[in-house]
Amino acid sequence: MFAVIKTGGKQYTVAANDVITIERLEGEAGDIIAFTEVLMIGGDKAVVGAPFVAGATVAGELVEQARGPKVISFKKRRRQNSKRKKGHRQHLSLVRITEILTGGKKPSGAKAAKPAVAAAAVAVAAAASAGARDESNLSLIAGIGPTIEKKLRAAGITTWSMIAGWDAAALAKWDEELALRGRATREEWVEQAKELLAGKPPRAKADQAELASGKDL
Repeated sequence: MFAVIKTGGKQYTVAANDVITIERLEGEAGDIIAFTEVLMIGGDKAVVGAPFVAGATVAGELVEQARGPKVISFKKRRRQNSKRKKGHRQHLSLVRITEILTGGKKPSGAKAAKPAVAAAAVAVAAAASAGARDESNLSLIAGIGPTIEKKLRAAGITTWSMIAGWDAAALAKWDEELALRGRATREEWVEQAKELLAGKPPRAKADQAELASGKDL
């Protein structure tokens, strides 16, 4: 079953579990929204409203209040030394359709089941935030920028484990060969590599969080 609804001056064809982006509606994430302006109900037998289908309601769950991409409006008057530039981001609401009701039924308030694909994506994101990182990502070591990373990879140093295994002699060797000018020792690359291997957060990100909070972390 599907329905055609009207909201924000636009028409949308929806079915259960669809997520639609519409003009901003009042409410917060998790609220149940009822669309009473139903123009058509489709299925085994289509019902077309005049203009709306009597007793039909489409219910949805407000997923998120968002804003659209920035649109630039630029106007210039030739030879008048006049120009005007404005930016605009439309306020939008993301709504997941939960029910299509007929016969005057009221929304039950039940939230739509999230698709399995979305659930899998959430699980992947959670695993990533839990600290699953690529050992070959040398840029997570504070003090290794794109130029130095290129030098290290050209020299065959491609993982945290390799840097974590450096001793004083290896530090001196690579410092001279790659012209690091003491940076590896000063920035404590070996200690940082060991911390990353142990699952600790990168120092660079920890330093940024500390600066943002204004507190010692």
